[in-house]
Amino acid sequence: MDGFEDLEVWKKCRQLRIEINELLKRFPDDEKYRLVDQLKRSSRSITANIAEGHGRFHYQDNLKFCRNARGSLNEVLDHLICACDETIIDTIQLRQLRERYNECFELLNGYIAFLKKKGD
Repeated sequence: MDGFEDLEVWKKCRQLRIEINELLKRFPDDEKYRLVDQLKRSSRSITANIAEGHGRFHYQDNLKFCRNARGSLNEVLDHLICACDETIIDTIQLRQLRERYNECFELLNGYIAFLKKKGD
């Protein structure tokens, strides 16, 4: 592996971030500095933490950033649930985004497990 861009987990999380950014364009204006801002920041945080962790020298540092990425991924899901609760998105959109979330979550957990083994 040369860089973080080669990581399958980063690629999937990037796809989720792009999909969320497209969705945010359809959010109401009064959510611009609330839910839109929160979703944009938390979705960016996922890939940013994976990238930053990959650049660290020690496995433990990388693990810390991957765990932060997992926290941001969960934050994204919570914000999407809020958007559904407030009828900004419908249950079908939430279900589709939850499928992407699940893919990212599984890959991230797999990467974390890989790093734990490699660090032992």
